Amino acid sequence: MAAEDAPVPEAAAGPEHGGPYVVRVSGDMDLDHAAELRATLAEALAQAPEGAEIIVDLRNSSFCDSSGLNTLLDARRQALQAGHVLRLAAPSHQLLRLLELTGSSGSFPLDAAVPG
Repeated sequence: MAAEDAPVPEAAAGPEHGGPYVVRVSGDMDLDHAAELRATLAEALAQAPEGAEIIVDLRNSSFCDSSGLNTLLDARRQALQAGHVLRLAAPSHQLLRLLELTGSSGSFPLDAAVPG
């Protein structure tokens, strides 16, 4: 995989610091990039005030393997424990199919587009 295909997850506070936290992901969510995604999601969870939504912006990610899915599911569990909701925004058809095949489709609130 070329370096330009690597995901560049980043966390950002929402508008006026009262909005949701957004984690923007580009590239593949796979074994090679799961650690980086995990660290960024953990950072967003740590920074977000109690009850804040964490939105994973997937507009620029078209592939997710089992490592990426496990990372998202683990972040969801951590979010619930911390009083947050983890939402997936603009997931690819491939990710939606993976969620369906693994019985995980009901695990996340899904948005067709990134809110805001």
